[in-house]
Amino acid sequence: LNEEVIASQQEIMRRLDDPALALLDARSPAEYNGIDVRAERGGHIPRAVNLEWSRTFDPRNNFRLKPDSELLALLEPRGITPDKDIITYCHSHHRSALLYIVLRHLGYPSVKGYPGSWSDWGNAVDTPVA
Repeated sequence: LNEEVIASQQEIMRRLDDPALALLDARSPAEYNGIDVRAERGGHIPRAVNLEWSRTFDPRNNFRLKPDSELLALLEPRGITPDKDIITYCHSHHRSALLYIVLRHLGYPSVKGYPGSWSDWGNAVDTPVA
């Protein structure tokens, strides 16, 4: 198990105000906005940006990943840039694992996944929620 690519709730809490950190939420916009609540609390981790994982698929090409230029066009306007430490999450790290792979494919050097994801964060009583 490569611990270097795994983020914990404690690490995210420590770095919430760190401008070098970018949080990428792979859930649906309804989950991100707290409309579709699948934990004790709805919403998202403060400062996280949303990119629904399925938006990386190209329906014109048998739902393979979009070309690199299109993937970058989804990521960069959201502040997901190679100079940041990026942590991906969703509800159980199934959807966000794909975004982790996409970022690594694109050459992003500092990417981690948060396996606890929203099921961990949204069910904790002491984590901030936006």
